[in-house]
Amino acid sequence: MTHYGLLIDNEYCTGCHSCEVACKNEHDLPLGQWGIKVLELGPWKLMDGKHWEYRYVPVPTSYCDLCADRVEAGERPSCVHHCLASAMEYGTLEELAVKLGGKGKMASIFVP
Repeated sequence: MTHYGLLIDNEYCTGCHSCEVACKNEHDLPLGQWGIKVLELGPWKLMDGKHWEYRYVPVPTSYCDLCADRVEAGERPSCVHHCLASAMEYGTLEELAVKLGGKGKMASIFVP
C-alpha cells in the first residue's frame, strides 16, 4: 500500500498563513480548530545588531487528512495548492524522502 504525506520546507515559509485559510475554508473548520497552523518563532537579533530574524513553521494538526476528497478528485491538498512560497509538496513517502535528501535542515515530512 502506498502512503502519502507532505514535505514542508520551513526555510521558504513566509508566514503568510495562506495554508491555514485554505484549510479552514476547504473543511469548514470552526473557530479555534485548525487543520494546519503556522507557528511564529522569534524574533532573534542578528549578529550585526541591527536586524531581526523570524522563522515560520507550518504544523499540520490531527484534523489533517491531506484533503482526501481533493486528492481523490486528482487535486493537491488545499494547503499545498495555495502556498504562495511553494514551501509544501504532496506525494508518496518514497518521492518525498528523495526530495527531503536535497533539502536543508529546516525541512520535514508530515504523515497523518
